[in-house]
Amino acid sequence: MQIVISDSKTGKAYKIEGKDTEANVLFIGKRIGDAVDADILGLGGYELGITGGSDKEGMPMRKDMAGTARKRILITSPPGYRPKERGKRRRKSVRGNEISTEISQINVKIKEYGTKPIEELLVKEGEGKS
Repeated sequence: MQIVISDSKTGKAYKIEGKDTEANVLFIGKRIGDAVDADILGLGGYELGITGGSDKEGMPMRKDMAGTARKRILITSPPGYRPKERGKRRRKSVRGNEISTEISQINVKIKEYGTKPIEELLVKEGEGKS
């Protein structure tokens, strides 16, 4: 399961590969908008807010649709559909707002910062050094 962490202070995003056991403990059963403690991911002192995600086939999660199932719903706005003209509607497949094992990517943003900069914690050894 991929976890994309967005830092609103710097405008950067960091992608980490969450191990299945870590991801299951931390994210399964949570909903979009919930806050989680990032100690399990190695980010001591950081708190992350869930903003969305997508499943294995690329279907986006919607905050206004309850549950974990994929459904075809009539939508007029993102995520899942960006109309070219005002008032256009379309039936599209989207995921519910609860994270399950079928979700392959989770998007989160930093709500509370820890003592160490996030770049120190996430940059792997040998990467980014000359």
